[in-house]
Amino acid sequence: MTTLADPVPGGRPGDVERASALSGELSGRGVHGIVLSYVDTAGVGRVKTIPTAGLAQAAAWGVGMSPVFDTFLANDHIVTTAVLGSPDGDLRLYPDLDRLVVLAGQPGWAWAPVDRVTQDGERHPGCSRTFLRRILTDAAHDHGLAFKAGIEIEWAVGLDSAPAGEFVPATTGPAYGATRQVELSEYTADLLAACAAQGVDVDQIHPEYAPGQFEISVGALDPVAAADRSVLVRQTIRAVARRHGLRVSFSPAVAAEGVGNGGHVHLSAWRDGTNLHSGGDRRHGMTADAESFTAGVLARLPALTAVTAPSPASYLRLKPSQWAGVFTAWGLETRESAVRVVRGTAGRRAEQANLEVKPVDLAANPYLLLGCLIAAGLDGITRSAALPEEITGNPAHLDAEEAAAKDVHRLPTSLAEAVARFREDEVLRTALGPVLADAVTAVRHGESDAVDGLDDAQVAAAYRWRY
Repeated sequence: MTTLADPVPGGRPGDVERASALSGELSGRGVHGIVLSYVDTAGVGRVKTIPTAGLAQAAAWGVGMSPVFDTFLANDHIVTTAVLGSPDGDLRLYPDLDRLVVLAGQPGWAWAPVDRVTQDGERHPGCSRTFLRRILTDAAHDHGLAFKAGIEIEWAVGLDSAPAGEFVPATTGPAYGATRQVELSEYTADLLAACAAQGVDVDQIHPEYAPGQFEISVGALDPVAAADRSVLVRQTIRAVARRHGLRVSFSPAVAAEGVGNGGHVHLSAWRDGTNLHSGGDRRHGMTADAESFTAGVLARLPALTAVTAPSPASYLRLKPSQWAGVFTAWGLETRESAVRVVRGTAGRRAEQANLEVKPVDLAANPYLLLGCLIAAGLDGITRSAALPEEITGNPAHLDAEEAAAKDVHRLPTSLAEAVARFREDEVLRTALGPVLADAVTAVRHGESDAVDGLDDAQVAAAYRWRY
């Protein structure tokens, strides 16, 4: 379980001693450096690295980093808000020792996520990991709730020998085909070994639909740890691929046409060790709070899309009839619905039942993603929100009257439309706080401006290797 306590200058009780011991242990295992990892507002993983001997110093006093990265775009251009985006100021990056892991795919390196703290020792209001921890603390205090989450990871595997900027699939077999598994069996076997060495429990790994595409599903954890794990697994996928002469992309749309890479979220709410999505007297075994939580997420999906699908390339993927969940609809095991109720296997439903949120891709900052989804669901519980009628089949096939009766509407079809809905949503903006909410708005506007005048193929190419 990830600690919800904030870092403090000088280190929390025991941190420095623990870091000193870890430093010696890591050095004895041949680890020379530690990757300090966080994700920016645009969804790009950023890092600083330190020598292993510097871990105790980092645990005590952090490592310097400019706050300007909160308003970086995916192309590394910088936008500004009232308080972010200038060359002024400094932050401290504090590694989370609970989440430190030796990187099996990068010999000589370890990895740890960080929280960002001001020079005065206060929470940095733009830190998305700190934001998620705060949401979880409030949920426990105000509602007695805890959560489990998992983020599916889809990626496209290409040849590193391809011409610069181009994507050439590394496999030739059909979707979900045994041929693909055989063609990349050495790579995927090494990936499974690396995950196991890093303590990542893998539920499944398999070829997916699009050319060269694979998916990995990992075990659920508390939301902060789940977001950390999503970042770690992507780092591992990329590192192992490089050792096999392969190149990977997590971009929502590697090509302008066809099915893109998703990052579906599985989320469940728990109280006193009991899963609220199972064993209740509401639809499909949900409790009243689970239904209201689901209704809260569903109601805010148009605004949430600015967080769950934050790239212009996201909207090349969000198309009807491609299992991307592009309508405000929910259903039981319905893969075209934006929110899918998953009951789990008979005999294991008490532990497996959850919600799957589908209009999500891996351009999303996972800490912002999970924090905003939970904030939306908590608002639903506070309001005792009612779920509309569920759908079956494909909501794209509903006529206008049926869609209106079921409150089914198309989600935003562009990033500009999504950020406009986000700006109108007081629940999400209040949850994020003004600094982080303004950063989300500014970065999304910047991304939209960056592709102004580009056609779909050019948009796909612009983001192909950014994620």
